[in-house]
Amino acid sequence: MRLVTFHPEAGGEAGAPDHRTPDYRVAVVLDGAHLVPLSALVHLTPSLDANFGRMALAEIIARDPDFARIRQALAQANPDLLEAASLAPTEVRMMAPIPQPGKVIGVGYNYLDHIREQGLETPVRPVLFSMFANAVTAAGEPIRRPAGTHALDLEAELAVVIGRRASRVTPADGLRHVAGYTAANDVTARDWQGQAKALRPGEKGDGQWLRAKGSDTFLPLGPVLVTADEVGDGRGLHVRSWRTAAAGPDASRPFQMQDGNTSDLLFSVAELISIISQEVTLDPGDIIVTGTPSGVGVFREPQIFLEPGDLVRVEVERIGTLTNPVTDAEGNAPEGSPAARFMVERPAWVGESPTGEPRPSAPPLGRNRGGGRQ
Repeated sequence: MRLVTFHPEAGGEAGAPDHRTPDYRVAVVLDGAHLVPLSALVHLTPSLDANFGRMALAEIIARDPDFARIRQALAQANPDLLEAASLAPTEVRMMAPIPQPGKVIGVGYNYLDHIREQGLETPVRPVLFSMFANAVTAAGEPIRRPAGTHALDLEAELAVVIGRRASRVTPADGLRHVAGYTAANDVTARDWQGQAKALRPGEKGDGQWLRAKGSDTFLPLGPVLVTADEVGDGRGLHVRSWRTAAAGPDASRPFQMQDGNTSDLLFSVAELISIISQEVTLDPGDIIVTGTPSGVGVFREPQIFLEPGDLVRVEVERIGTLTNPVTDAEGNAPEGSPAARFMVERPAWVGESPTGEPRPSAPPLGRNRGGGRQ
């Protein structure tokens, strides 16, 4: 099952709506990529708690970590009424599946090929760091490059959404605490991070990663949460990224940056949950961003860093594609650039297949009876 968080109105100014506002809803993605808001589903199946239509996805997960109640309601609902209550993706604006996670824990140096490309020794424990909800943004929304960095980089990653409270769990029990998975782009200011290859003469990094990875808009997530039963333990998934440059010899042509597979993870999803939960209790809706494969810009020759006007695409197999324009700190991109065109066109997230290839949107369904447009 696939679920999304959305704002009820489509369009609007780039960067809006604000993910901190409560005006967002949760929907189930039907075959054909149309959306059934839970607010409509509770009207169609009285057995489903009406509060589900008003809760954020993290709250729903806390009450129903396996989504059994939602599955039952979908099975009981009249298919014609479900279709009539559905929304086309063009009618709404997608947000990150979990717009305000309580905790976001990142994992560094977790792909063997990424460790090798840096010439590092294999760590005996995962390298962990924290991010906050201010960094979270949605598919389609701008990644804003702060004025003070010149070395902005991308990192395609598999993200894990916690379903059950986890405290001192064993690796064997780790997967029981997974609600689902989504795609992530762990954007990093390499100069602020202190990566030696990114520093200009006389520059120094911050000595820690908070600003380099936790600045506003530095963690695009989405567009969907795919439930754990569809993805399993998170192994064997291709993780890829592309940059479409605004300038240079390859301008406006997607260039593949990363092509990895989660089979290369040093610490598995279950092991990460176990290790983290020994000291840090994980709660429903918390997110673990599991690391990135090789191919990031800072270790390339020549280096490739993100500039305003670029377009970035991250793909995680069996989850989908996460595309974001890159802008300056004010949200602006050069006229005619890939980012500027993307922000004008605002393509629906379902306009891309799981492999990133264009596909036509499904035809409109019937108007929204049954409470679908509250």
